[in-house]
Amino acid sequence: MRRPRWWAELSLLAVVYAAYSGGRLLVKGDETSAVEHGLAILRLEEGLGIDAEHPLNRLFTAVPALGVPADFAYASLHYLVTPAVLVWLFRRRPAQYRAARTWLMLATLLGLVGFTLLPTAPPRLLGAAHGFADTMAHFASYGWWGGEASAPRGMGGLTNQYAAMPSLHVGWALWCGVMLWRYGRTPLTKALGVAYPLVTALVVMGTANHYLLDAVAGAAVMGVGLLLAPYALRFADRVRGTVEAPPVVSGGWETSAGEHIPGQRSVPSTADDTSATAR
Repeated sequence: MRRPRWWAELSLLAVVYAAYSGGRLLVKGDETSAVEHGLAILRLEEGLGIDAEHPLNRLFTAVPALGVPADFAYASLHYLVTPAVLVWLFRRRPAQYRAARTWLMLATLLGLVGFTLLPTAPPRLLGAAHGFADTMAHFASYGWWGGEASAPRGMGGLTNQYAAMPSLHVGWALWCGVMLWRYGRTPLTKALGVAYPLVTALVVMGTANHYLLDAVAGAAVMGVGLLLAPYALRFADRVRGTVEAPPVVSGGWETSAGEHIPGQRSVPSTADDTSATAR
């Protein structure tokens, strides 16, 4: 299999991420429906007894030694670890890179569909009456973010704060974990593959940026992306084969010995022809 070209891969990933980021901004839901969806998720979790966000959020808010690192992790690792794993796969596992990249891109686009169909306010935007504290606003003096998610101060308008369902923080972390576990060669790499998605799930809930069901939905989106990836690869291969197939000049017709296509130049006689004429 031909090794992927780095410049083509970089261009493709940039286009997909730009489309994803632009799509997130374009599909912002209105606040009323987003809050209603968030409350519906919270009520469902409370009914099932799985609302883990409340105790985690109280712990992260009360203990800066947990809350501040969690805020830094939420604001940065999502954008650092995933590209690092992609580069690692490209360099060390080129045979597996294309399938892994396709899986990640499909799941990301599916997440965009989720943001479109179900704009959801995260726990931190439900209001104080529901018992959540925005840890990133609470500990804003420690980092570059303000009170609007993980965006740098003054740039909150460039984010979609109602893109909570599904959690692609968890989805991307799960993808990274699978890649590290499957293709890592050392016990440490495999341990990081297990720990990273689990820690990310705790972080997104403890910082009140996602519900537990958001994290479950993020994992489900990755599962669907994994199932669709082989079909996408086969389709891409067929398209590439059609584009790269050399044109058949003769249209499939063949000429018999001694027959010339009209306008064709004569071919100089060979030594065998000369000897045959002599005989």
